[in-house]
Amino acid sequence: MNKKITARRAAFDALLRVERDSAYSNLALDTVLTDSGLSAKDRAFASMLVYGVLERKLLLDYNLSRYSERNIRTLSPEVLAILRMGLFQIHFADSVPARAAVDESVRLCKETGESKASGFVNAVLRAASCAGSLCLPDRRRGKNKYLSIKYSCPEAIISLWRSAYGDELCEEILESLAGAAPVCIRVNTIKTDAGRLKAALEDENVSVKQNALLKNVLEIAAFGDIESLQLYKDGMFHVQDTASGICCGALGARPGMTVIDVCSAPGGKTFTIAEQMENSGSITACDLYEHRLRLVEGGAKRLGIDIIHTLPGDCRSAELPQADRILCDVPCSGLGIIRRKPELRYKEDTGDKTLPQLQYEILCSAAGRLRSGGILVYSTCTLNPAENGDNIRRFLSAHPDFEAAELTLPQGVERKIDEPANELTLFPGAYGTDGFFISAVRRK
Repeated sequence: MNKKITARRAAFDALLRVERDSAYSNLALDTVLTDSGLSAKDRAFASMLVYGVLERKLLLDYNLSRYSERNIRTLSPEVLAILRMGLFQIHFADSVPARAAVDESVRLCKETGESKASGFVNAVLRAASCAGSLCLPDRRRGKNKYLSIKYSCPEAIISLWRSAYGDELCEEILESLAGAAPVCIRVNTIKTDAGRLKAALEDENVSVKQNALLKNVLEIAAFGDIESLQLYKDGMFHVQDTASGICCGALGARPGMTVIDVCSAPGGKTFTIAEQMENSGSITACDLYEHRLRLVEGGAKRLGIDIIHTLPGDCRSAELPQADRILCDVPCSGLGIIRRKPELRYKEDTGDKTLPQLQYEILCSAAGRLRSGGILVYSTCTLNPAENGDNIRRFLSAHPDFEAAELTLPQGVERKIDEPANELTLFPGAYGTDGFFISAVRRK
């Protein structure tokens, strides 16, 4: 890659990877920025453009359509990406004057081989700039349409959330989708404690504070490459959202136990469970793909954990041991982590129609390896009752040898919706966590 590319060109390249190749935004951006030669400031600007455009794509397209003589659906991905970036800068990048946003978009046309479109791009963006504020549909003519454009979220997802959680909570979720998610790290209690790690990070000029819900979780302010820190390389922590930490706590794994993590990779929850077990006992980490299990093995080595044993293959047919505790963090539609991966909201098929059955099969298969009196925790990072509570209630109805196990919640956590004591739905607007579902069952 040309190491002299600009921040805007880097953002353009990353957006094309997401649009054309269905790449995850974080991976696409990392690929483009690696060896780009951009300064920290320019890398931050490129990141802002990529995530900003993806978070507001429907709003940007709705407004571009008002000033384009052509149907924007007929535009090439390159030209559309340039227009979206330009309009985003006009309305959301305070450091960029509107005139500069237009001029730089025209320049980007020439840089990317789209010179023929430069006049068109100039005309559309100048018209949008002169128009002033962005437009929204009339709320009275259709609430779903209005919310869809305002929050750049497909109407199908909005309809699902309004039906499942009500209008007020739906809008709270939508409000939480924009902006960067907090960066949380789990203290490796095998090697250190929260106080010592916090002090060590501050010595490295990292802005850090104690998490409000979990004592062994710290929150880091905006930081570049967290994996470049020597403390990370020395295995003093791993990155993990608060919701995942609450999920691991619900499992209640103790030293000496036998534990299974049936969908383990990339391993964050597996590591936390091992730390809670004080690196004593046994954890079988299963995952469908062997190359992903190498991430688990590498992370365990870095953290100094030696009780994790990886097992590649489909957990529904794998030879798993009998266990005291089982974590069943199943593949899901990912609607709870949209702010981390904004492109997820635009997928034509999120799998929400087929995933519940797959999840149920994984749950049933894993439960067969649980010892009497043992606890199984079922979790997802989505906000969809069909993948969450519906699956657990279906399981309990079909398996009389299991019962609901009440969750022990961190102090300060309260349920936002009416759900039984063995279920918890975490909403991103409430505690700053990812959207997440946790439920526990016990074998009688």
